[in-house]
Amino acid sequence: MSRKHPIISVTGSSGAGTTSVRNIFEQIFRRENIEAAQLEGDSFHRYDRAEMKAKMAEAEAAGNRHFSHFSPETNLLAELQETFATYAATGRGKCRHYIHDQSESEKYGAPPGTFTPWEDLPEHTDILLYEGLHGAVKHGDIDTGKHADIRIGVVPVINLEWIQKIHRDSKARHYSTEAVMDTILRRMPDYVHYICPQFTETDINFQRVPTVDTSNPFVARWIPTADESIVVVRFRNPHGIDFPYLLSMLHGSFMSRANSIAVPGNKFDLAMQLILTPVIMQLMDQRKRAVR
Repeated sequence: MSRKHPIISVTGSSGAGTTSVRNIFEQIFRRENIEAAQLEGDSFHRYDRAEMKAKMAEAEAAGNRHFSHFSPETNLLAELQETFATYAATGRGKCRHYIHDQSESEKYGAPPGTFTPWEDLPEHTDILLYEGLHGAVKHGDIDTGKHADIRIGVVPVINLEWIQKIHRDSKARHYSTEAVMDTILRRMPDYVHYICPQFTETDINFQRVPTVDTSNPFVARWIPTADESIVVVRFRNPHGIDFPYLLSMLHGSFMSRANSIAVPGNKFDLAMQLILTPVIMQLMDQRKRAVR
């Protein structure tokens, strides 16, 4: 943690909606004139797409049918932790990009499924935003979350998470439903051991809950809409949270526990703006005082 060089870590699994939360942060940064460096969790995978496919085949041949991107062995977690530590100390660090599709391939000039070369983060930034799988992971000597000033969890209930992943991978990556199901099953042990425990470490969790039947996510024809959802927001430490203000601004919301508020799904973006803007501005005030 650093007053001069604060870090926000947004953590969630594939298809959970972390990208939408990142977009909200970008809106706040733009509105408040904050210069942010960004780290993508995918860029800290250990293997590119072809290498991962080969490693997965090797693991399966050896009897391991749970080799996945969620595990510490397939990610550069020590390097991620070092990047967080370096940024917190100096405001500098290294980054690269994982190229997901053809549009990104044209942007970066490399084939999909590969990485761009490592390069320096932009200079003179105010804050670092990480979005990915392992922003608050603890494993052996690894504790990425200890360097983050604010840790955000994005955690749809599991059936909704699966529906979102199936629809995303089917539409954007042209995978069959059966292929996505195989991926979900392969990742499950690592999901339980390395993804879920992070949400105990996060400072704020946003959990989207559908209000329609999602009992069989593998045959769902569409993703439940915002109007068909509620969002449960859990604060690890509710001290200082102005719940009466949030309840008055978010029509239809209610307190579900002393540290939790339930918000209509169509107010999700507004809820994030109202909750996260004061958090970011507090970090910026601390940074200004520390720089002086």
